[in-house]
Amino acid sequence: MTFRWPAALLAGTLLSPAVFAQAPSKADLAKAQQTASQVCAACHAGDGNSVLSANPVLAGQHADYTFKQLTNFKAQGGKPAERPNPIMAGMVANLSADDMRGLGAYFETQKPKPRAARDAEVAKLGQAIYRGGILAKNVAACTACHSANGAGVPAQFPRLAGQHAEYTSAQLKGCAWWPRSSPTGRLRRWPSTSPACARPRTA
Repeated sequence: MTFRWPAALLAGTLLSPAVFAQAPSKADLAKAQQTASQVCAACHAGDGNSVLSANPVLAGQHADYTFKQLTNFKAQGGKPAERPNPIMAGMVANLSADDMRGLGAYFETQKPKPRAARDAEVAKLGQAIYRGGILAKNVAACTACHSANGAGVPAQFPRLAGQHAEYTSAQLKGCAWWPRSSPTGRLRRWPSTSPACARPRTA
């Protein structure tokens, strides 16, 4: 049995979306740090190392990926947000594109704190799936997009290393029930390789 890789996905690993090309060469990190302390810290901590498992760790995350997610939370041009979330919609409502780029750059410079698995057996199973997929279910290995060490691919696929297990699990489950947007727009179009993303929510 072979994995069926969408041609668009493979192309996406080579070409960055045009939106990322608009990013300035140097972000105002001092301003971004102030914004992070005022807007983001309550849920994600000032340095992006969230202590709440429901909220993602932003420290060390790729700047372009964070920028894209923040952009997706915001309704623009009379169109609804690509990634509906009432809480985050309020957080980004008054942020400009430069503010969001700055936050992405700031959090990327922060060092993720080490995180140990609470259940060694579950972690071992997860490692096997992450590295080798599930051949019997035609599930591809996560390493194909997120790299062997979980570092991801800048602008394309997020860093997973050091992320809360609860948050990661919720995103994988959510992929099956609502049209989650990703930087490449492909996570939700993954039914050919992952049953977890085979049923996008329509209501």
